[in-house]
Amino acid sequence: MAFLQTILAFVVALGSLVIIHELGHYWVARLCGVKVLRFSVGMGKIVWSRRFGPDQTEWALSILPLGGYVKMLDAREQDVSGISPQDMKREFTSQSVWRRIAIVAAGPLANFILAILLFAGLYSYGEMEPTPRVRAVPEQSAAYQAGLRADDLITGVNGEAVQTWNELRWKVMQAVVDKAPVKLDVRHANPAAAGGGHLLDTVSLSTDGVSTKDLEGDYLGKLGIKLALGKAIVGKVQPDGPAMKAGLQNGDLIIAIDGETISDSAAFIAKVSASPGKPLTLTGLRSGNVFNMAVTPEAQQSKDGTIGRIKVELLPTMPEMVLSSSPPLQALAKGAKRTWDSSILTLKMLGKMIVGEVSWKNITGPITIADYAGQTARIGAFSYLSFIAFISISLGVMNLLPIPVLDGGLLLYYSLEVLTGRPIPERVGAIAQRAGIGILMTLMMVAMFNDIVRLLF
Repeated sequence: MAFLQTILAFVVALGSLVIIHELGHYWVARLCGVKVLRFSVGMGKIVWSRRFGPDQTEWALSILPLGGYVKMLDAREQDVSGISPQDMKREFTSQSVWRRIAIVAAGPLANFILAILLFAGLYSYGEMEPTPRVRAVPEQSAAYQAGLRADDLITGVNGEAVQTWNELRWKVMQAVVDKAPVKLDVRHANPAAAGGGHLLDTVSLSTDGVSTKDLEGDYLGKLGIKLALGKAIVGKVQPDGPAMKAGLQNGDLIIAIDGETISDSAAFIAKVSASPGKPLTLTGLRSGNVFNMAVTPEAQQSKDGTIGRIKVELLPTMPEMVLSSSPPLQALAKGAKRTWDSSILTLKMLGKMIVGEVSWKNITGPITIADYAGQTARIGAFSYLSFIAFISISLGVMNLLPIPVLDGGLLLYYSLEVLTGRPIPERVGAIAQRAGIGILMTLMMVAMFNDIVRLLF
């Protein structure tokens, strides 16, 4: 069932993006008066087709599901000797260079517009997401050195407000790629513990400890920033354990151990586990009243060695959540900014791959994309639509690369035509096209190799 869901999610995502991309070419070609002969979803042999419209354009499905194309009346690709003078005026190469640029650029532009609209819709609808509240911060980490402490709430990054954990991750990712420090606006839970003495603070977080190679993993964790989970509330005290003997009761909220603030259940478990046979002083709240009690965790053996246990079950832990939504116009602006930032980040990552700062393992093929499509679809519509938006941006950026046979290569040709006043020689174009095919084939082989390695290992 999961496999079929993955395939369906992949087909819907890729198919919709290809259709939107090719519709961009099609609509602008029609606006410019160019005759469109065929609109194909997929490549290779046509398996189904119908003709519609005043030009009897052939709408087709082709056997290879990766990609698509719009075939226009073009003297370079077909015999036009029998074409009427009226139709010859609608031939692609006879159009002005600016019309040709508009037609070619419309495909990637359609992908960017789709991403903007998807992001805008998601931002407008909103979703419950974890707030950027911080768990206990390791003392040797960059976050601790910056002044972050347990239960601090990060409210802004480099002067821009953040409401959710995902927004924090995105802003810090951009800073890591740019090798730039990060200014964090922080609401301290305990200003005295942070050493600042102020509830609201701005701290400078160094990103020197992480590189672009760490972006595949938990780069925030490497900086010392981890998401705070739910509070340490006792759900059940097991009989004859250290907790029961000490007097701990169901519903007690543990706020500190040995005077150290316990921000969430994970911090409580870590502290107890690290203290086998060591007396601990628990500080908690019961019916609004503060209490202190001594408890000594029992030593137990586990796969990680000897750990401490006091035999309690905590209530299920959930991070603090917030509904992140924006008014329509603000959502549209945020969607445009997110699309722009994602496009620039993609280009920067490609540049770092070329110079060796980022591994070529980051190039993914259809297998990995299908896997991500299935995973996000299983999570929910919000994640799946976000995935489609990011893939749409990637498709738009990749098509604008100045590689012959891609839209970006054609735009390069036409830009040179604008500068020189004449088209590039056919011989030069033919050589460049063969080189472009070679580059694309190489990238496809790298992507497929990476997919197979991920699948097997």
